[in-house]
Amino acid sequence: MQYFLILALQGFCAYHAYKNRNQYYWYFVIIFLPVLGSIIYLFTQVFNKGDLDVVQNEIVNVINPTKKVKDLQKQLDFADTFQNRINLADALSEIGDYTNAIAEYETALNNNYDKDDGVVKKLIEVYYHIKDFESVIFCAEKITLSTNFKGSRSQFLYGLALEEIGQSDKAEENLRPIDQRYSNYQERYVLAQFLVEKGKIGDAKEILSEVLTESQHMSKPNRSKYRVVINDVQKLVSSL
Repeated sequence: MQYFLILALQGFCAYHAYKNRNQYYWYFVIIFLPVLGSIIYLFTQVFNKGDLDVVQNEIVNVINPTKKVKDLQKQLDFADTFQNRINLADALSEIGDYTNAIAEYETALNNNYDKDDGVVKKLIEVYYHIKDFESVIFCAEKITLSTNFKGSRSQFLYGLALEEIGQSDKAEENLRPIDQRYSNYQERYVLAQFLVEKGKIGDAKEILSEVLTESQHMSKPNRSKYRVVINDVQKLVSSL
C-alpha cells in the first residue's frame, strides 16, 4: 500500500508540474527523490498556490480520472438539470472524452444557442479539439455579436477554423484581436506564425518583439509557466 501511495504522490506532482509548465528539473527531483522530492514540490509549488481541498481533489482525479465523471453522472441521473449536465460535460472534456462532452453540451443547449454563451464557447473548444472545423464555425457564428466574443479564445479558434476551410482574409480578421498585451502568449505566437505564412513578416516581428519584451517583466511563476512558448517565440524570431 505504501508503495502505491508513493507512486500516486509522484504521479500527482509530475502531472501538476506538466500542467503548470514548471521547470524540467522538478521531474528529476520527483522521480529520483520519490518521497522527499514530492514533499518539497508540494510545499514549494502547490500548497502556496491553492488550498488543500483543491490539491486533494486533483490527486484523486490523477489516480482515478473517471471518478469525477461517474460522480457527476450520478448527480445528473438524480437531478437532470442544466447545470448538472454542464458539469458532467466539463468533466468529460477534462479527461479528453470530447465526443461525449459535445453530446452533453448539445443536449443542455437543445439547439438554443442563445441560452448560454459560455456553453457555446465550450462547444467551440471541444469541436476544435476533434478538428470539426465546420462545427466550430457554426457555433462561433451563433455568438459573434456577444459582447465577450471580441478578442476571446473562441474568436481565435473561429479564425483558425476559417483558415482551415480556406477563408484566409476572414481568418486573419478574427485572429488579430487575440493580440492583447501581457496575455494570450501561445495564441499570439500562433498568430505570428500565421502572419509569417501569409508573408506579413513585419507584422509578425512586431508581435514577437512585444511578447519577448513582456516576458522580461514576468513574475517568476509566469516565467516558468510560459517558458516553452517564449522559447518558441525566440526560435521563430531567429529564423526570420
